[in-house]
Amino acid sequence: MPDYYDGSGAGVGAILAVIFVLLPIILILSLAGYVISSFFYMRIFEKAGVQGKWRAWVPVYRELVFAKLGDLSPWVMLGAMVAAAVLTNIPAIGGIFSYVLFAALAVASWRVGLKLGKDWPLVLLYLIPGIGGLIWLGIAAFSSSPWNPNVTPAPWRTSFLRDTTVWQGIPVQPDGGAAPAAGYGAPSAGYVPPAAPAAPQAGSYPPPAGSYPPPPAEPPASDAPRP
Repeated sequence: MPDYYDGSGAGVGAILAVIFVLLPIILILSLAGYVISSFFYMRIFEKAGVQGKWRAWVPVYRELVFAKLGDLSPWVMLGAMVAAAVLTNIPAIGGIFSYVLFAALAVASWRVGLKLGKDWPLVLLYLIPGIGGLIWLGIAAFSSSPWNPNVTPAPWRTSFLRDTTVWQGIPVQPDGGAAPAAGYGAPSAGYVPPAAPAAPQAGSYPPPAGSYPPPPAEPPASDAPRP
């Protein structure tokens, strides 16, 4: 009687051997990608005036900061990330949310690229699976162009996609929609500025010199009353 268990056991052993060989390689590549991308995020955040280099090294949170710099609500980015991670194993639905996350990252990258003097075709690097986004981050991180937040307003500035949050240490972008907190010198509630002086009406100007009556002359000293 043939021993079928030997063949199946050998197949399982071969699969486990491949997994044990590939797993360390995958972990090393994932760790290297995390370190490199965090360094690129740190460079971009420094250009944008973000306080605290640690923000670029916190997973998920760094993408939220990046979304704010790209005039996109960080809560929209967080929702896309959570939905893509939780629903990824559900057929059809998981793939849809993966594309939503991809679109959110690409849109934020487009806005950040504009503020670094980069044209929109550069975002097409995201179409390269796996390494495309990393290449974009590297180009933006080592760009010699200074950060300029005064760019064309985002098309979604009046929708729920706009950024209306204010986080300490992260500059508020002019197109973000969030008003900065009142600081020193800001007018308090109930303050009414003084009214400007009214313009003189026609015909109310003072008469020209010489049109006033002369002042009365003082009496001469000889006309003073005698004691």
